[in-house]
Amino acid sequence: MAKSEKKAILALLKKGREGITACWSSNAIPLVLSSVNMFNLTKLEHTLRLKPHLLSLSLEEAVKGELESLFVDKVIANLGLCISVYDIESIDGGFIFANEGAPTYTVKFRLIIFLPYVGEIISAKLKESNSNGLRLTLGFFDDIYIPELLMPEPSRCKPDADHKNQVIWAWFFNDEEYFIDGLDEIRFRVQNVKFPEIPKEQIGTKPFAPMEITGSLVSDGGLGPVSWWV
Repeated sequence: MAKSEKKAILALLKKGREGITACWSSNAIPLVLSSVNMFNLTKLEHTLRLKPHLLSLSLEEAVKGELESLFVDKVIANLGLCISVYDIESIDGGFIFANEGAPTYTVKFRLIIFLPYVGEIISAKLKESNSNGLRLTLGFFDDIYIPELLMPEPSRCKPDADHKNQVIWAWFFNDEEYFIDGLDEIRFRVQNVKFPEIPKEQIGTKPFAPMEITGSLVSDGGLGPVSWWV
């Protein structure tokens, strides 16, 4: 994600309302969650070891770098996609355990998490399409799917002459065809957010689970390419 996008998200969060809720993630203990629409500000506690080559940096700089490598651009199961380390609230410890040769710290910090709520309206761009439906992207997140059953009725698709193995979807309304051709942003309603289970052979080696969003274009108006409603 570009720095300008992160700054825009930070500005939204600073204006947002704070709230407390329960949540869970692997590899860290979540404490407090505040949210502004699809972006959440989540407080976590995590224990980490600082490698010897990082000890030449300031403690906060070294810890933040390790947190970014652990969490940023990764999905935390049942919590969402980590966008950025927002801030570090405390760093405790610094103990060197036997046979380790590196200090261990307990860190309390906040992450910016992407996790839209069911029913939220979001604008995205078309990434690809096939006979099963659409795949959309936000730029920083690509796993958004609009299945055929959640397309506006009636809709049909035909082969895309310009893109092999893809189709162009069209909604038929009042004897007119309204195409989804990827030129416009597409408004959709979040229908479901799920975190598929990690295959057993990967548990322990890949702690961050993928996240998939199912969206819907079914409505009384306003959803779909923005040009439909101009």
